[in-house]
Amino acid sequence: MRGEASLVSDQEARTRFAPLLRQQSADALDVAQELFGFVNLLDADARLERALTDPSREAADKAKIIDTLLDGKAHAATIEILRDLVGRRWSKLAHIANAVEDLAVDAMTCYTDVKDITSIVAGELAQIHSALIDQPIVLFRLSDDYSAPKARVALLDELLEGKGLQAVSLELAEHATRDLRGRRFLETLNWLIDRFSAHMKETMVTVVTAVPLSQEQTDKLARTYESKLGRAVHINAVVDPAVLGGMRVEYGSEVTDHTVVAQLKGLKRSMAAAG
Repeated sequence: MRGEASLVSDQEARTRFAPLLRQQSADALDVAQELFGFVNLLDADARLERALTDPSREAADKAKIIDTLLDGKAHAATIEILRDLVGRRWSKLAHIANAVEDLAVDAMTCYTDVKDITSIVAGELAQIHSALIDQPIVLFRLSDDYSAPKARVALLDELLEGKGLQAVSLELAEHATRDLRGRRFLETLNWLIDRFSAHMKETMVTVVTAVPLSQEQTDKLARTYESKLGRAVHINAVVDPAVLGGMRVEYGSEVTDHTVVAQLKGLKRSMAAAG
């Protein structure tokens, strides 16, 4: 939970810089990458984080720290955003890093808008989530704070190799395992999906089936979940023959699994318990 001061500072900064990020066009990707990098720097350096959030320190003094660190090394928009953030009030030290991460995601959505791939990226993140949700050992390794970030990223890259994902989708998924920030991998992936869905003003509903859905089935699911959730939805249809039949529906942290493979697993557990 963020304190009131942090919530206000975060929202005001995002509102202020939304037009600037949209103006960056393709450069928004550079800004996003630089902001994600700065999140990592803050998480790794409590002393720097303390210096940049010290309420007794003048905002101009804190802005000079940003200039010293990034002048000539980062995009002008990145520096402007960070100079603004260090001049704001934060309830806790770590909240400034949360705000930088929020703006990094905002920058990424601006970039995907320019490239007209926002819904594709959101769908691919949801597909990654769906592909890994039933793999506890893999998820443990992707969320293992005791392993090296490079090792977690290498594992993820190996799992996703040859999947034909957008570079942005892969980069965001890598962020979710590289910079755990006290979260589990799937938790961050869910958060990213929600952020992209909110940007598109609709909820992403992933439907996994063994064979492709017909347009009639897709439309019916959309109507059902729009009625259930009270807002527009986007049906992200994923075909996975391994589920054998039936349907698994995922949105946010909610999963409803009526696939044949899930029923077989349930039956196997029941027989083991009875026997």
